[in-house]
Amino acid sequence: MPLLWLYQRSGAKALLRTPLAERLIPARLRGMEAVLPPVSLDALRGHFPAFTPARGPRRHRVGLLAGCVQRVFFDPVNAATVRVLTAEGCDVVMPQDQGCCGALNFHAGREAGGLDRARALIDAFAAADVDTVIVNAAGCGSTLKEYGHLLRDDPAYADRARAFSAQVRDISEFLAELAPVAPRGPVPLRVAYHDACHLGHAQGVRRQPRAVLRGVPGLELLDIPEADICCGSAGIYNLVEPEAADQLGERKARNILDTAPELIATANPGCLLQINAALARLGATIPTVHPVEIVDASLRGVIPAEWFGRVGEASAAAAD
Repeated sequence: MPLLWLYQRSGAKALLRTPLAERLIPARLRGMEAVLPPVSLDALRGHFPAFTPARGPRRHRVGLLAGCVQRVFFDPVNAATVRVLTAEGCDVVMPQDQGCCGALNFHAGREAGGLDRARALIDAFAAADVDTVIVNAAGCGSTLKEYGHLLRDDPAYADRARAFSAQVRDISEFLAELAPVAPRGPVPLRVAYHDACHLGHAQGVRRQPRAVLRGVPGLELLDIPEADICCGSAGIYNLVEPEAADQLGERKARNILDTAPELIATANPGCLLQINAALARLGATIPTVHPVEIVDASLRGVIPAEWFGRVGEASAAAAD
């Protein structure tokens, strides 16, 4: 993180745009740099609370996975998730010793390391005494739900892994099942919802995010053409096959732009990074957020000013 921060502040980014750099620097490395979001050193100093009590009568006690990419690059998503859950009457537990869930290991075919991380995460949540484990990153959630299968041959963890997986819910699943008690204010924006593959395909969670977003007053939910087609992030696909991933990303971005949205919502950090990079290549500027951030804005009655993007410019970029 400090080195990435220094790289972005030094102006070295411009050097990667020269013809010489394009010849000398491997495409895979340039692909990784292309999806790098703005880096803040505050993420290194960030500390997630071990326990946040429910506001009002307690309805549930839930655990929250902090994630890796989510915690480092999209920590506001975690903060919004905690605020929404506590507003809906949930005690939120975030085990301090939780680490990586192993999703990226499994995406890369490094199964042994992924299984070690899975065992460690099960151990970290063992003492939390929660009803449900909430995940707000689709790639992580699909892996956590597979722990029972992945550890089926481990006599020490097979039963524990099955029980753990049975507790896992994406934040949208949980909110869709939970009758809302906190009043919601209007969010009068046109929102294009992108189905993250690890949520829609792997977990079969498509209806719930839409139901949650439709519960926000004033919000107009837009369907994206070719919604089932991947944005090109696909775990680590955009890192190992950057050229093909770029093509998929721009196809997804153009389909999004065809709906003329004011805001884009998707439930996976990899998709947020990939779509942002594709939009930037097309010269479009549209804010991208996690759906839970929209619910949080509705509950707090505060819509961030940066959510009001330049729709006209986006539409022009799509036409080009």
